Amino acid sequence: MNQFAILPMYDWPETRLQVDQFYKRLRGYVPGLPDSLCRPDSGEALHALWREPGLVFSQTCWGPLCAGLAGFVHVLAQPLYDDVPGGDGVRYRSAIVMRQGVHCPVPDHEGPSLPAEMTGLRAAVNGPDSLSGCIALAQDMGLPDLAADALVTGSHRTSIRAVADGSADFAAIDCRSWALAKEHEPAARALVVTGWTGLRPGLPYITARATPVAVREALALALGRLGAKPFFQSHSEGSQ
Repeated sequence: MNQFAILPMYDWPETRLQVDQFYKRLRGYVPGLPDSLCRPDSGEALHALWREPGLVFSQTCWGPLCAGLAGFVHVLAQPLYDDVPGGDGVRYRSAIVMRQGVHCPVPDHEGPSLPAEMTGLRAAVNGPDSLSGCIALAQDMGLPDLAADALVTGSHRTSIRAVADGSADFAAIDCRSWALAKEHEPAARALVVTGWTGLRPGLPYITARATPVAVREALALALGRLGAKPFFQSHSEGSQ
């Protein structure tokens, strides 16, 4: 069985070197991992690869996990988000961005802080199964389905561009993606953060259920050394 690794969630062209360096450090702790990362060319390909038994290491979202992916993978660890506004340990928020409005600072409580008026406005969502880009905001707004009338863009970065160019009125962008956008995406300069979703679990690292126990344990230990919080199987079974 051919093994492969993917780190797609924050793998922007501008950050590719850092992503590769992180993976190189991980390989230093876990001998035998694939030499380089696989980079699928579409969201459909990524979702398919997450279910392959050869997936030795990746990062995903709790949205797909709760929608069925959990049956194919083990959760290894969760990264910390304390280094970006909106992050709190292993939990994170999404920034609600619009072309205009009153700037909203990060709340000092765990719950959401939503813009005063969102009725009749069109959302841009990266995907219907995204916790940060769709599900969290729908839950906080008390909506059964935010994606039904939304513009589905395929990525947080494209959602930012869609709001900036008027194709949509607002988007929920996870706090690390928003930090990246402020540094690398020109369209972010046209937007203002008008609210935040409540805190939710960040994007976990995963491996296929076919991955041997010894490799899973080595990966979790290595991720802990690299600053993540190990999420051992005894815990993940209880939350899935």
